[in-house]
Amino acid sequence: MIRVTYRPVAGVAWPPVATTTRPELVKGSRAARTTIALKILMAVSGLLFIGFVLGHMYGNLKAFSGEESFNEYAHHLRELGTPMLPYEGFLWIMRVGLLAALVVHVGSAIALWQRAAKARPVKYVAKKNRGSSISSRTMRWGGLTLLLFIVWHLLNFTIVKINPSNGDTGSDNPYALVVDTFDLWWMTIIYLVAMVALALHLHHGTFSSLQTLGLTNSATSRARARAAGWVVAIVVAGGFSLVPLSVLVGIIEK
Repeated sequence: MIRVTYRPVAGVAWPPVATTTRPELVKGSRAARTTIALKILMAVSGLLFIGFVLGHMYGNLKAFSGEESFNEYAHHLRELGTPMLPYEGFLWIMRVGLLAALVVHVGSAIALWQRAAKARPVKYVAKKNRGSSISSRTMRWGGLTLLLFIVWHLLNFTIVKINPSNGDTGSDNPYALVVDTFDLWWMTIIYLVAMVALALHLHHGTFSSLQTLGLTNSATSRARARAAGWVVAIVVAGGFSLVPLSVLVGIIEK
C-alpha cells in the first residue's frame, strides 16, 4: 500500500481554499449574454418588418385593380378599427410600433458592430471569404441604403406627400401620386435600386433571424432557412417592383 504524505508549505493555507471567480470571466460572461440578447432583438424586430413588408406589398398590388380600388383600400386603412379606435388610430399604432422596432433593430445592429470592432481592435488584411454570400457582405451598407430610402419614401407618400413630377404636396389621391411618381424614370430607378438592397437584406436577414432563434440546428433546417430567405427576398422585392415598372411602361395609368 502506498502512503501519500502532504507536507505543509510555509505561507500556504491547508487544505486549499476555493478561489472566487475571476472578475474578467464574469465580465466576459455578461458581455456574451448581452450579445445574445442584442441578436435576439435584431431577429425579432427583423421578423416583424418581414410581416409588415409582406402586407404593404399586397396593398401596393391593389394598384392593378384601378384607381377606385386602390384609393378605397388606402381609405379603409384609415378607418380600420373604428369606432373602437379613432380615425387613423390603427395606422398610428402601427407607425409607433414600427418606429420602435426600427430603433431596436438599428440600435442593436450598431451595438453589435461596435462590439465586433472592439473585439478586433487591430485591423488586418484578410482573404476574401469565398463561402460568404453577397447578401451577408452587404448587410451594413444595404441597411443604411434602406434607412435613407425609408425616409424619402415616407416624405413621398405619407408625411409630406411630395409629388416629384410637379412639386405639389399634400395630395389626397394616393393612386394619382403613385402614377405621377413612377412616370418619372429616375424615380423608378431609385425605387428599383432600393428593392435590390431590400432583397439582399431580406435574403440574409431571414436566415440569420431563424439561426438566432435556434431554428437551424440541422443541415435540413439550415437548407430550409436559406430557401426561406430566397423566397421572402424574391416575393417581397419582386412584388414591390411590379407597380413602378408597370407605371413606367404604361400598364398602370391614370
